[in-house]
Amino acid sequence: MSLSDATRPQYGSTNPSPAEQAEKGVQRYSAAVELLPEKEELYRELHASVWPDVVAALKRANIQNYSIHVLELGGKKYLFQYFEYVGDDPKRDFASIGQDPTTRDEWWPITDACQSRIEGTPEGEQWLPGEMVMHLP
Repeated sequence: MSLSDATRPQYGSTNPSPAEQAEKGVQRYSAAVELLPEKEELYRELHASVWPDVVAALKRANIQNYSIHVLELGGKKYLFQYFEYVGDDPKRDFASIGQDPTTRDEWWPITDACQSRIEGTPEGEQWLPGEMVMHLP
């Protein structure tokens, strides 16, 4: 079930709306994708020392405090990512990552081959977006 099918978001003092997050200058994002077992070692090796051009593309896109975690559920492993966006135009900035030749032509083909999209992931996306339900600053 995708978030669009779920209960509508509830916002309050410990779960600011996306607009309230943007007003404070930090928007929080999360997403998940399945990690293929035969590619786990490669994925871990790549992310132990992410290529400098890829890191630079993320920073230019106003992404900070970015982490990826491995989680096992029902005998499968999943990657869970979290990052904070501090720019003023996420659509433009996120698109700029895909315009970086190293990321687009070298990094993503390798890392995407380590993953399997989760049912409900939006068309054209690799990761299934998450929804924040609580934030404790």
